[in-house]
Amino acid sequence: MRAAHPSYHNAPVAPFGDAKAPLLIVGLAPGAHGANATGRPFTGDHAGLILYSTLHAAGLASQPVSLARGDGLTLRNCRISNAVKCLPPANKPTTREIDTCNPYLAAELARSPEVRVILALGAIAHRAVLRALALKLNVYGFAHGRVHRLPDGRALVDSYHCSRYNTQTRRLTATMFSQVVYRARDLTLE
Repeated sequence: MRAAHPSYHNAPVAPFGDAKAPLLIVGLAPGAHGANATGRPFTGDHAGLILYSTLHAAGLASQPVSLARGDGLTLRNCRISNAVKCLPPANKPTTREIDTCNPYLAAELARSPEVRVILALGAIAHRAVLRALALKLNVYGFAHGRVHRLPDGRALVDSYHCSRYNTQTRRLTATMFSQVVYRARDLTLE
């Protein structure tokens, strides 16, 4: 990717948003022409269009669109990260990549006691969060809209990923996604 697109970020993508936010959104990995290009999670790709417009409607983002790092977008009371920090081959992370990046997610969660709610976008992000917290995967099954109460007092909220595939097949509709984002936001206020 670096040779074909030397102007892209082409490096690990750091979390975006307030480090002391009560809501952490965990996605899958940087998109080839989104976060890998811009260096900011969910910026410049289809999933970002849906995520940021929903966050804006919920009062969690200053604007509904994020096209580039310097576009003025700020997040309120939330932060966005990924289970995998670098662009995976074929835009689909391997188990090895997910496992290799998991200590970074674990460290992020350990230094974020203010996070009360974690919104996992997709089953891979869901499992990565559980591994990062050293929790058993079979105890907390993934299901869109499910809320898991974790032993540390946090809530883990599951959503299908807002990818083009899920939205075009209508596995995830705008209404379904809004409902889960609003639920996660409201849980931070409890």
